[in-house]
Amino acid sequence: MSSKTYAGIPQEYAKLETSKIVLIPVPYDGTSTWQKGADKGPEAFLNASENMETYDIETATEVYQQGVFLADAVTENSSPEAMVEAVHKTTKHFIKKNKFVTLFGGEHSISIGSIRAFNECFDNLTVLHIDAHADLRKSYQGSACNHACAVYEASQTTNLIQVGIRSMDVKETTVLDPEKTYFAHELATNEFWIDSAIDQMTDNVFITFDLDAFDPSILPSTGTPEPGGLFWYETLDFLKKVFTEKNVVGFDIVELCPNKIEKSSDFLAAKLYYKMLSYKFMGENVEDDYDNTYESKAQKNNVTKFNDDEY
Repeated sequence: MSSKTYAGIPQEYAKLETSKIVLIPVPYDGTSTWQKGADKGPEAFLNASENMETYDIETATEVYQQGVFLADAVTENSSPEAMVEAVHKTTKHFIKKNKFVTLFGGEHSISIGSIRAFNECFDNLTVLHIDAHADLRKSYQGSACNHACAVYEASQTTNLIQVGIRSMDVKETTVLDPEKTYFAHELATNEFWIDSAIDQMTDNVFITFDLDAFDPSILPSTGTPEPGGLFWYETLDFLKKVFTEKNVVGFDIVELCPNKIEKSSDFLAAKLYYKMLSYKFMGENVEDDYDNTYESKAQKNNVTKFNDDEY
């Protein structure tokens, strides 16, 4: 176990036993099809986080004091299928420990494993997919665990809401649900899109956030940048409302492809992760009692019970 902590926080806030939050790095880039380098994303994200101010002005909180445990990275890369299963197994392990589980990739194929774990553990799950790409191929380049297939399984097994989409293959139109898809070109002219998207969500929400959802003018360092993306404050407005109105049960952030010269993307990713945590815990005081019993946590979040031998 590494002595390194998330954002360089003191060890007292980084112990598994007392942390509410778990961060799982997944440095995987096995199926990307254009620019390589997403496997370096977690390291760049963590380095940027160490140089980030930990007081959040908007929420007037220091969310790291809720405790953030930095788990060992999932390094399985023998095949996309093996990686997905390793992510699934690790994610489910920490959910069972009653932690708020987060992941940082790596390319988007890692989300197949994280979504599968959350869907098995939480009833009636909505997957909020924020991305430039639809990622709805059933298989691609011989694998159902390709980054182009990141949310196909979610489209079949969960309530999938897609936001920011502006690139897709014609075959994906047969899978995509137009009533639950908020295309990037429509957001600028639809002032009610945030309320509409939230109204279609169930109570339990998992967020998978592909950083290429952002416009490349503010985040160029991603493997497949697409013009016409989201901007910072509109994204935060949306996320804050989701966290306020729904029970966000976890999230992952993927597709940071770091550039040795351009570091602002790394810092945006670091800030986004911290803002999402801040929104999740902004109503809780650090000194609040934290019930670590699995039974009560399961009842609170409508968690599906599972047997001890399942992991």
